[in-house]
Amino acid sequence: MSGKIMIVDDAAFMRMMIKDTLKKNGYEELLEAGDGEIAVNTYKTESPDLVIMDITMPNKDGLQALKEIKEYDSNAKIVMCSAMGQESMVVEAIKLGAKDFIVKPFKADRILKTVTAVLG
Repeated sequence: MSGKIMIVDDAAFMRMMIKDTLKKNGYEELLEAGDGEIAVNTYKTESPDLVIMDITMPNKDGLQALKEIKEYDSNAKIVMCSAMGQESMVVEAIKLGAKDFIVKPFKADRILKTVTAVLG
């Protein structure tokens, strides 16, 4: 499996979990960011093929980061992660150009299915 994937979440254990899942399935180029601001800067320097981003984060939330990344690169592939009950934010994310969303807590196969579908 190829593709550079950036995992953005303020919770280190969530990043770790997603990273482990992807590594076990052959994805090796994995980047991490702990908030939306770092995510936007890392996107500009690294140009990942896919971004998996949490919605609720400090400094810059996922929606703001999504908007800025899409303004910088309209072809950016971004999948949002949200907790239960954040439906309005998910709708907003899709409007802003997110490819898909994963609801937390999620299972490994859901992450893989989404990554495979988006990276195609």
